[in-house]
Amino acid sequence: MKNFVFRNYTVEYLFDKNYVFSDYNSSLLFDENCDAYLWFYFLPIKSNSLLLIEELKDLKNRLNILCEKLEPSKPLYLFTIEDFYSLQYVNSDFNLIKAVEDYNAFLREKSFNRENTYLFDVSTFFRKFSNSDLIDWKFYYTSQFVINPKLAKEFKNWLSKQYDSINYKRKKCIILDLDNTLWGGILGEDGAEGIKIGNTYPGNIFSDFQNLLLEASKAGIILAVCSKNNEKDVLDLWKTHPDLILREEHFSAYKINWNNKAENIIELAKELNIGLESMVFVDDNPVERNLVKEIIKDVTVPDFPDKIYQLPEFFKSIYNKYFQIYKINSEDMAKLNQYKSNAERAKLKTSLNIKEYLKSLETVLSIKPADKFTIPRISQMTQKTNQFNLTTQRYSESDIVKFLEQGNFIYTLSVKDKFGDNGITGLIILKEQDKTLIIDTLLLSCRILGRNIEYDFVKFVLNIFIEKGCKNFKSSYLPTLKNKQVEDFYDKLGFTFEYREKENKFYNLESKKLFEINKDVKIEYYE
Repeated sequence: MKNFVFRNYTVEYLFDKNYVFSDYNSSLLFDENCDAYLWFYFLPIKSNSLLLIEELKDLKNRLNILCEKLEPSKPLYLFTIEDFYSLQYVNSDFNLIKAVEDYNAFLREKSFNRENTYLFDVSTFFRKFSNSDLIDWKFYYTSQFVINPKLAKEFKNWLSKQYDSINYKRKKCIILDLDNTLWGGILGEDGAEGIKIGNTYPGNIFSDFQNLLLEASKAGIILAVCSKNNEKDVLDLWKTHPDLILREEHFSAYKINWNNKAENIIELAKELNIGLESMVFVDDNPVERNLVKEIIKDVTVPDFPDKIYQLPEFFKSIYNKYFQIYKINSEDMAKLNQYKSNAERAKLKTSLNIKEYLKSLETVLSIKPADKFTIPRISQMTQKTNQFNLTTQRYSESDIVKFLEQGNFIYTLSVKDKFGDNGITGLIILKEQDKTLIIDTLLLSCRILGRNIEYDFVKFVLNIFIEKGCKNFKSSYLPTLKNKQVEDFYDKLGFTFEYREKENKFYNLESKKLFEINKDVKIEYYE
């Protein structure tokens, strides 16, 4: 993948080998064969503020011209401008400040109104450093480096996180200890009236921490509890303590007992039906943290702050590192209830045999062709789904738009049952070639696995084309470290193994006969 950077200073050292660069201040000539474009300008270091204001106006005009030239399907990444050097010679003269604000507002509007356009707020990078750290004047005057080359690695890490936030690459769950983590003190020793939470120090720190976690849950982050405590004591506290912000209903699952915390976390992952690698464990006790680090390598375990008043900064750090997301869609907003439902399903599963259990769920599958409203979710699933993913192709929103423009077929699967609606949790992409349909992508979210839904989904979609006269299908399994469980999916579905290239397996199917579908599952199809 090749990316093109529009710039006005030397920035090559801030990017890797996949980037090419415009001439300084040139936006009219560029490589039209690149995959994505970055609009990365700095406020020039000049003494005349009127000239700077004019340059900002010119940048807006040039960006408008560029947007008319660029293909709409190609991503455009805009970087805000920060004034971290200019002198304010007259304290009442705010014209340059306003011009910078207007320019950034113009970029925000572009990102809202133009497809595949994203805005990166560089202030989130600059705020981490003083001006003296940001600029090395020797490099500025000798090589036109605005950002100190010593910060190049940190900038690359920051940029990588921005891309991850667009591609929905983030952790899913924060697992929280309780005593001296969500409140001050030990519930079993201090009692409900003795724990520290509320408006006075140090309880106000824990109140702020809980409020931060509550807002994270509204952004689609799962909250879970893993605590060594008496469960009844905690449940009573959640119901009765007047100063708690987070209560039982805010947690998708919890393990409150005296068992090994590593074992409890493994059980939480099973109940929530998420991978261990998507979990972050927060605990004030270094012994417990070390135990989890040693036993469960996949779980992220950050160091807890030495001083309790560092909790807000600690939360900001782990959120920026593991949980950033560019935008929230309706599927993300519904996740908390979905994960709670997963835990309830797990409990029901233990009381029935598998056939009775599946029937008791009263499952309804909704299958729809992709449209402009589902494209963000489709891209998100290709970026995040690993376990049930036959080829693990990663696609951006612009890639999905291209597939549809080229006449390919994309269907989404939504699943609901008596516990709730899981939303869009399955996807199939089919490409037509020489009267043969090739399954390019087939994936299901891990939260609906274990019900044989995947077979009904694929069978139904293939039946659509069999009824239209298509009888030739091809598919493949491309192994990864995480999708071993689907290695024989196409064998079980009835495809014929054709050949192997290294570890990759390729299949075909010739059929005029419709697939039989489980009668206990209701399917709704929207053309």
